[in-house]
Parts: sequence; C-alpha cells; structure tokens
Amino acid sequence: MPDPKRDAPDVVGRREFTLQSALALLATVVITVDGCGGSTSAPSPTPAPAPAPAPAPPPAAAVDVNGTISANHGHVAVVSSAQITAANAISLNIMGNATHPHTVDLSQAELASLRSRQTVTKDSTNVNNHIHTVTFTPA
Repeated sequence: MPDPKRDAPDVVGRREFTLQSALALLATVVITVDGCGGSTSAPSPTPAPAPAPAPAPPPAAAVDVNGTISANHGHVAVVSSAQITAANAISLNIMGNATHPHTVDLSQAELASLRSRQTVTKDSTNVNNHIHTVTFTPA
C-alpha cells in the first residue's frame, strides 16, 4: 500500500525542513555580511543609553492619627489607618471617657491631607453649649 505522506510532492520531512531552514538562515547572514561594503573608516561609536529615571517612591503607608483636643475633659479622637486609606468621608465620635459625645466630620479631601502627612484642624459638634477644636497631626 502506498504511503500518502511520502508520495505527496509538496510534503517535506522534518529533516529536510530543518536543513532548508538552516541554509536559509546562513544565506541571510552571508547576504548581510556581503552587503556591508568595503569602507575602511571606523564606525562611529554608539552613544550610551540615557539612564532610566528613578522610580517614584511608593505612597506613604497610612497610620492611625491621634487628635489633640482643645479644652479636653476626657474626649478621644483617633482616625484609623483604615479610615485614612479608604478615604471616604467620616463622622468621628470623640466621646472617649467624657460624659457626653461630640463628633468631628472629616471630608475625603481632609482624609487625603492626613494621608499626605498634612495637619487637619476641625471643630466638633456643639453639645452642652460647648465645642472642641481637634487638631490631627500625622507623624
């Protein structure tokens, strides 16, 4: 029975394909070398590539920021690192050990300022006829 692979005129075996491929590559090299010309002048030096720019530093990791509270009598104000990283506006309860609550509202922009290590100062809500000024100073 005839072998269809060997009888087909267009089928090239693996060995023949490899040989023809290698010869084609060598022919390309010979053509390239021959095409260089006979110039006797030295080639001009290739300039060194410019150094890559230094990578930008990663953003500072957020850390908890404690607030300093004016006229304090037991209140505690802490913005957590998770709140700073989330960057959603928050209403912070600063009651702490005091007998009454106050809140301090921080906007997205103010949380971004804390993330950038900038001081933010806010007034609390008015409870029992007084307010507190809270200053958040990131370390």
